[in-house]
Amino acid sequence: MVVLGIETSCDETSAAVVTGHGDAVEQRSLVILSQDVHRIFGGVVPEIASRAHVTAIVPVVDQALHEASVTLSDVDVIAVTNAPGLVGALLVGVSYAKGLAFGAGKRVLGVHHMEGHLFAQSLEHPNAVPPFTALLVSGGHTLLIDVPAWGDYHVLGATRDDAAGEAFDKVAKLLGLPYPGGRHIERIARDGDPSRFRFARPMLRKNQQPGDDDYYDVSFSGLKTAVLLAVRASDNIERDAPHIARGFQDALIDTLTEKVRRAAEQHDRQRVVLGGGVACNQALVAAIRTRLADSGAEVYAPSVRLATDNAAMIARAGLFHAERGETDGWGLNAFASLPLGGSEQRKARSE
Repeated sequence: MVVLGIETSCDETSAAVVTGHGDAVEQRSLVILSQDVHRIFGGVVPEIASRAHVTAIVPVVDQALHEASVTLSDVDVIAVTNAPGLVGALLVGVSYAKGLAFGAGKRVLGVHHMEGHLFAQSLEHPNAVPPFTALLVSGGHTLLIDVPAWGDYHVLGATRDDAAGEAFDKVAKLLGLPYPGGRHIERIARDGDPSRFRFARPMLRKNQQPGDDDYYDVSFSGLKTAVLLAVRASDNIERDAPHIARGFQDALIDTLTEKVRRAAEQHDRQRVVLGGGVACNQALVAAIRTRLADSGAEVYAPSVRLATDNAAMIARAGLFHAERGETDGWGLNAFASLPLGGSEQRKARSE
Protein backbone atom coordinates (compact mmCIF):
# COMPACT_ATOMS: atom_id res chain seq x y z
CA MET A 1 0.00 0.00 0.00
CA VAL A 2 1.22 3.51 -0.85
CA VAL A 3 0.03 6.33 1.40
CA LEU A 4 0.53 10.05 0.88
CA GLY A 5 0.42 11.96 4.16
CA ILE A 6 -0.32 15.68 4.61
CA GLU A 7 0.20 17.65 7.83
CA THR A 8 -0.76 21.33 8.39
CA SER A 9 -1.95 21.44 11.99
CA CYS A 10 0.24 24.36 13.11
CA ASP A 11 3.24 26.05 11.49
CA GLU A 12 4.84 23.20 9.53
CA THR A 13 3.68 22.34 6.02
CA SER A 14 4.62 18.71 5.53
CA ALA A 15 4.04 15.87 3.10
CA ALA A 16 5.40 12.33 3.06
CA VAL A 17 5.01 8.96 1.38
CA VAL A 18 5.11 5.64 3.21
CA THR A 19 4.66 2.18 1.79
CA GLY A 20 4.21 -1.26 3.30
CA HIS A 21 1.89 -3.58 5.16
CA GLY A 22 1.15 -4.03 8.87
CA ASP A 23 4.18 -3.00 10.91
CA ALA A 24 6.57 -3.53 7.98
CA VAL A 25 6.46 0.05 6.74
CA GLU A 26 9.05 2.09 4.85
CA GLN A 27 9.25 5.87 4.87
CA ARG A 28 9.91 6.77 1.24
CA SER A 29 10.01 10.55 1.64
CA LEU A 30 9.42 13.34 4.12
CA VAL A 31 9.31 17.06 3.34
CA ILE A 32 8.85 19.63 6.14
CA LEU A 33 8.67 23.36 5.50
CA SER A 34 8.79 25.32 8.77
CA GLN A 35 7.50 28.88 9.07
CA ASP A 36 10.31 30.82 10.72
CA VAL A 37 8.33 34.07 10.49
CA HIS A 38 6.60 33.29 13.80
CA ARG A 39 9.85 33.82 15.71
CA ILE A 40 9.35 37.54 15.20
CA PHE A 41 6.15 37.40 17.24
CA GLY A 42 7.35 34.97 19.90
CA GLY A 43 4.64 32.46 19.02
CA VAL A 44 2.51 31.14 16.18
CA VAL A 45 0.12 33.64 14.57
CA PRO A 46 -2.81 31.54 13.24
CA GLU A 47 -3.71 33.75 10.27
CA ILE A 48 -0.12 33.93 9.08
CA ALA A 49 0.23 30.16 9.46
CA SER A 50 -2.87 29.50 7.36
CA ARG A 51 -1.75 31.79 4.55
CA ALA A 52 1.72 30.24 4.51
CA HIS A 53 0.20 26.75 4.19
CA VAL A 54 -1.83 27.89 1.16
CA THR A 55 1.37 29.05 -0.53
CA ALA A 56 3.48 26.02 0.37
CA ILE A 57 1.23 22.98 0.21
CA VAL A 58 1.35 22.30 -3.55
CA PRO A 59 5.15 22.39 -3.94
CA VAL A 60 5.64 20.47 -0.68
CA VAL A 61 3.35 17.63 -1.81
CA ASP A 62 4.94 17.60 -5.27
CA GLN A 63 8.40 17.35 -3.71
CA ALA A 64 7.34 14.47 -1.43
CA LEU A 65 6.02 12.50 -4.41
CA HIS A 66 9.18 13.25 -6.39
CA GLU A 67 11.53 12.16 -3.59
CA ALA A 68 9.57 8.93 -3.17
CA SER A 69 9.81 8.27 -6.93
CA VAL A 70 6.04 7.82 -7.18
CA THR A 71 3.26 9.66 -8.94
CA LEU A 72 -0.22 10.44 -7.68
CA SER A 73 -1.55 7.52 -9.71
CA ASP A 74 0.59 5.16 -7.58
CA VAL A 75 -0.97 6.41 -4.34
CA ASP A 76 -3.71 4.28 -2.75
CA VAL A 77 -4.77 6.59 0.08
CA ILE A 78 -4.29 10.24 1.01
CA ALA A 79 -4.10 10.69 4.80
CA VAL A 80 -4.41 14.17 6.26
CA THR A 81 -4.38 15.63 9.75
CA ASN A 82 -7.91 16.86 10.52
CA ALA A 83 -7.65 17.41 14.31
CA PRO A 84 -6.57 18.86 16.67
CA GLY A 85 -4.74 22.07 15.81
CA LEU A 86 -5.25 25.57 14.46
CA VAL A 87 -8.50 25.15 12.60
CA GLY A 88 -7.57 27.54 9.78
CA ALA A 89 -4.29 25.73 9.21
CA LEU A 90 -5.99 22.32 9.36
CA LEU A 91 -8.58 23.41 6.80
CA VAL A 92 -5.86 24.13 4.26
CA GLY A 93 -4.57 20.57 4.48
CA VAL A 94 -8.00 18.94 4.64
CA SER A 95 -9.37 20.95 1.71
CA TYR A 96 -6.34 20.25 -0.43
CA ALA A 97 -6.33 16.54 0.43
CA LYS A 98 -10.01 16.19 -0.43
CA GLY A 99 -9.59 18.05 -3.72
CA LEU A 100 -6.54 16.00 -4.64
CA ALA A 101 -8.30 12.75 -3.75
CA PHE A 102 -11.48 13.68 -5.61
CA GLY A 103 -9.64 14.68 -8.76
CA ALA A 104 -7.46 11.55 -8.77
CA GLY A 105 -10.14 9.12 -7.66
CA LYS A 106 -8.33 8.21 -4.44
CA ARG A 107 -9.50 7.45 -0.91
CA VAL A 108 -9.06 10.14 1.75
CA LEU A 109 -8.60 9.55 5.47
CA GLY A 110 -8.61 12.01 8.37
CA VAL A 111 -5.96 11.32 11.03
CA HIS A 112 -5.82 12.56 14.61
CA HIS A 113 -2.58 14.50 15.06
CA MET A 114 -1.75 12.87 18.41
CA GLU A 115 -2.36 9.40 17.02
CA GLY A 116 0.25 10.26 14.41
CA HIS A 117 2.77 10.95 17.19
CA LEU A 118 2.06 7.49 18.62
CA PHE A 119 3.05 5.92 15.29
CA ALA A 120 6.09 8.12 14.59
CA GLN A 121 8.70 6.06 16.48
CA SER A 122 7.71 2.84 14.68
CA LEU A 123 9.12 4.37 11.48
CA GLU A 124 12.58 4.40 13.10
CA HIS A 125 12.34 1.66 15.72
CA PRO A 126 10.65 -1.57 14.59
CA ASN A 127 10.04 -2.57 18.22
CA ALA A 128 8.20 0.66 19.10
CA VAL A 129 4.86 -1.08 18.72
CA PRO A 130 2.08 -1.89 21.21
CA PRO A 131 1.66 -2.68 23.95
CA PHE A 132 3.37 0.40 25.36
CA THR A 133 3.04 3.45 27.59
CA ALA A 134 3.19 6.71 25.64
CA LEU A 135 4.13 10.21 26.74
CA LEU A 136 3.23 12.83 24.15
CA VAL A 137 4.72 16.22 25.00
CA SER A 138 4.54 19.19 22.66
CA GLY A 139 3.72 22.87 22.56
CA GLY A 140 0.00 22.20 22.60
CA HIS A 141 -0.40 18.85 24.36
CA THR A 142 0.82 16.76 27.26
CA LEU A 143 -0.77 13.31 27.32
CA LEU A 144 0.01 10.07 29.13
CA ILE A 145 -1.56 7.17 27.25
CA ASP A 146 -1.76 3.40 27.62
CA VAL A 147 -1.69 1.69 24.22
CA PRO A 148 -2.57 -2.04 24.36
CA ALA A 149 -2.87 -2.16 20.55
CA TRP A 150 -2.93 0.17 17.57
CA GLY A 151 -6.27 1.93 17.53
CA ASP A 152 -6.90 1.20 21.22
CA TYR A 153 -5.91 4.26 23.23
CA HIS A 154 -6.58 4.93 26.91
CA VAL A 155 -5.70 8.44 28.05
CA LEU A 156 -4.50 8.11 31.64
CA GLY A 157 -3.54 11.69 32.32
CA ALA A 158 -3.14 15.10 30.73
CA THR A 159 -2.14 18.63 31.59
CA ARG A 160 -4.74 20.61 33.47
CA ASP A 161 -3.46 23.91 32.13
CA ASP A 162 -0.32 24.51 30.07
CA ALA A 163 1.36 21.93 27.89
CA ALA A 164 5.00 21.10 28.61
CA GLY A 165 6.18 22.75 25.40
CA GLU A 166 4.23 25.90 26.15
CA ALA A 167 5.82 26.04 29.61
CA PHE A 168 9.26 25.84 28.01
CA ASP A 169 8.36 28.67 25.62
CA LYS A 170 6.97 30.91 28.37
CA VAL A 171 9.96 30.37 30.65
CA ALA A 172 12.33 31.01 27.75
CA LYS A 173 10.59 34.33 27.15
CA LEU A 174 10.97 35.25 30.83
CA LEU A 175 14.69 34.54 30.54
CA GLY A 176 15.07 36.54 27.32
CA LEU A 177 15.62 33.49 25.11
CA PRO A 178 14.36 33.06 21.52
CA TYR A 179 11.20 31.24 20.40
CA PRO A 180 10.71 28.30 20.33
CA GLY A 181 12.26 28.04 23.75
CA GLY A 182 12.75 24.33 24.44
CA ARG A 183 16.17 23.85 22.94
CA HIS A 184 17.45 27.15 24.36
CA ILE A 185 16.32 26.23 27.88
CA GLU A 186 18.00 22.84 27.53
CA ARG A 187 21.21 24.45 26.24
CA ILE A 188 21.71 26.96 29.05
CA ALA A 189 20.44 24.53 31.71
CA ARG A 190 23.53 22.37 31.10
CA ASP A 191 25.60 25.07 32.79
CA GLY A 192 23.12 25.60 35.62
CA ASP A 193 23.60 24.62 39.25
CA PRO A 194 20.65 22.38 40.24
CA SER A 195 20.91 23.47 43.87
CA ARG A 196 20.55 27.22 43.22
CA PHE A 197 16.83 27.23 42.39
CA ARG A 198 14.77 24.22 43.40
CA PHE A 199 11.14 24.53 42.38
CA ALA A 200 8.31 22.36 43.69
CA ARG A 201 7.40 19.32 41.58
CA PRO A 202 3.79 20.07 40.57
CA MET A 203 1.08 17.50 41.30
CA LEU A 204 3.47 15.05 42.94
CA ARG A 205 2.58 13.88 46.43
CA LYS A 206 4.01 10.92 48.32
CA ASN A 207 0.56 9.74 49.36
CA GLN A 208 -0.93 9.68 45.84
CA GLN A 209 -2.53 6.37 44.94
CA PRO A 210 -3.81 4.81 41.69
CA GLY A 211 -7.35 6.01 41.25
CA ASP A 212 -6.64 9.51 42.57
CA ASP A 213 -7.70 12.09 40.01
CA ASP A 214 -4.22 13.63 40.04
CA TYR A 215 -2.23 10.37 39.97
CA TYR A 216 -1.36 10.77 36.27
CA ASP A 217 -2.33 14.40 35.53
CA VAL A 218 0.18 17.24 35.39
CA SER A 219 0.02 21.00 35.83
CA PHE A 220 2.66 23.57 34.98
CA SER A 221 0.99 26.94 35.64
CA GLY A 222 2.27 27.08 39.23
CA LEU A 223 5.78 26.17 38.10
CA LYS A 224 5.72 29.03 35.59
CA THR A 225 4.64 31.42 38.33
CA ALA A 226 7.49 30.24 40.56
CA VAL A 227 9.95 30.91 37.73
CA LEU A 228 8.41 34.37 37.18
CA LEU A 229 8.92 35.22 40.85
CA ALA A 230 12.53 34.00 40.70
CA VAL A 231 13.21 36.15 37.66
CA ARG A 232 11.70 39.21 39.30
CA ALA A 233 13.74 38.64 42.46
CA SER A 234 17.02 38.33 40.55
CA ASP A 235 19.38 41.32 40.58
CA ASN A 236 21.40 39.81 37.71
CA ILE A 237 19.26 37.75 35.37
CA GLU A 238 22.14 37.10 32.97
CA ARG A 239 24.03 35.44 35.82
CA ASP A 240 21.02 33.57 37.20
CA ALA A 241 19.37 32.48 33.93
CA PRO A 242 21.23 29.14 33.57
CA HIS A 243 20.45 28.23 37.17
CA ILE A 244 16.76 29.18 36.88
CA ALA A 245 16.53 27.25 33.62
CA ARG A 246 18.08 24.20 35.28
CA GLY A 247 15.72 24.40 38.25
CA PHE A 248 12.70 24.73 35.96
CA GLN A 249 13.75 21.91 33.65
CA ASP A 250 14.56 19.58 36.55
CA ALA A 251 11.13 20.18 38.12
CA LEU A 252 9.26 19.56 34.86
CA ILE A 253 11.32 16.48 33.98
CA ASP A 254 11.02 14.96 37.46
CA THR A 255 7.25 15.34 37.27
CA LEU A 256 6.92 13.76 33.82
CA THR A 257 9.35 10.97 34.67
CA GLU A 258 7.43 9.95 37.78
CA LYS A 259 4.11 9.99 35.93
CA VAL A 260 5.58 7.76 33.20
CA ARG A 261 6.98 5.34 35.78
CA ARG A 262 3.58 5.09 37.46
CA ALA A 263 1.80 4.37 34.17
CA ALA A 264 4.30 1.76 32.98
CA GLU A 265 4.33 0.02 36.35
CA GLN A 266 0.55 0.00 36.85
CA HIS A 267 -0.09 -1.38 33.35
CA ASP A 268 2.93 -3.71 33.28
CA ARG A 269 4.40 -2.19 30.11
CA GLN A 270 7.94 -3.01 29.03
CA ARG A 271 7.99 -0.38 26.30
CA VAL A 272 7.71 3.40 26.66
CA VAL A 273 7.25 5.57 23.56
CA LEU A 274 7.91 9.32 23.62
CA GLY A 275 6.51 11.72 21.05
CA GLY A 276 6.16 15.42 20.31
CA GLY A 277 8.69 18.22 20.16
CA VAL A 278 9.64 18.08 23.84
CA ALA A 279 10.65 14.42 23.34
CA CYS A 280 13.80 15.86 21.71
CA ASN A 281 14.93 17.04 25.15
CA GLN A 282 17.84 14.72 25.90
CA ALA A 283 17.67 15.39 29.64
CA LEU A 284 14.06 14.16 29.65
CA VAL A 285 14.89 11.04 27.65
CA ALA A 286 17.87 10.23 29.86
CA ALA A 287 15.86 10.74 33.06
CA ILE A 288 13.08 8.41 31.93
CA ARG A 289 15.58 5.74 30.86
CA THR A 290 17.37 5.98 34.19
CA ARG A 291 14.12 5.82 36.16
CA LEU A 292 12.92 2.73 34.28
CA ALA A 293 16.29 0.94 34.13
CA ASP A 294 15.51 -1.39 37.04
CA SER A 295 12.32 -2.59 35.36
CA GLY A 296 14.11 -3.36 32.09
CA ALA A 297 11.66 -1.26 30.08
CA GLU A 298 12.81 0.00 26.68
CA VAL A 299 12.37 3.72 26.01
CA TYR A 300 11.92 4.87 22.41
CA ALA A 301 12.46 8.54 21.56
CA PRO A 302 12.06 10.01 18.08
CA SER A 303 14.62 11.84 15.99
CA VAL A 304 14.15 15.60 15.65
CA ARG A 305 12.40 15.29 12.27
CA LEU A 306 9.88 12.75 13.55
CA ALA A 307 9.38 14.54 16.87
CA THR A 308 8.22 17.73 15.20
CA ASP A 309 4.91 17.94 13.36
CA ASN A 310 5.47 15.84 10.25
CA ALA A 311 3.48 14.04 7.57
CA ALA A 312 5.34 10.72 7.80
CA MET A 313 3.61 9.90 11.09
CA ILE A 314 0.25 10.90 9.58
CA ALA A 315 0.84 8.64 6.59
CA ARG A 316 1.86 5.79 8.93
CA ALA A 317 -1.32 6.14 11.00
CA GLY A 318 -3.33 6.47 7.80
CA LEU A 319 -1.89 3.21 6.50
CA PHE A 320 -3.08 1.41 9.63
CA HIS A 321 -6.64 2.69 9.22
CA ALA A 322 -6.65 2.14 5.46
CA GLU A 323 -5.68 -1.50 5.88
CA ARG A 324 -8.72 -1.92 8.09
CA GLY A 325 -10.89 -0.72 5.21
CA GLU A 326 -11.63 2.69 6.72
CA THR A 327 -12.26 5.75 4.58
CA ASP A 328 -13.82 9.20 4.88
CA GLY A 329 -16.32 10.99 2.72
CA TRP A 330 -16.07 14.41 1.12
CA GLY A 331 -17.65 15.89 4.25
CA LEU A 332 -14.42 15.32 6.20
CA ASN A 333 -13.90 18.41 8.33
CA ALA A 334 -11.25 20.02 10.54
CA PHE A 335 -11.53 20.38 14.33
CA ALA A 336 -9.52 22.59 16.65
CA SER A 337 -9.94 20.05 19.47
CA LEU A 338 -10.96 16.42 19.49
CA PRO A 339 -10.46 13.57 21.99
CA LEU A 340 -8.00 10.87 20.98
CA GLY A 341 -9.74 7.60 20.10
CA GLY A 342 -13.24 6.45 20.92
CA SER A 343 -16.61 7.22 19.41
CA GLU A 344 -16.14 11.00 19.24
CA GLN A 345 -13.13 10.71 16.96
CA ARG A 346 -14.87 8.19 14.68
CA LYS A 347 -18.02 10.28 14.58
CA ALA A 348 -16.07 13.42 13.66
CA ARG A 349 -14.36 11.59 10.83
CA SER A 350 -17.66 10.38 9.42
CA GLU A 351 -19.43 13.75 9.50
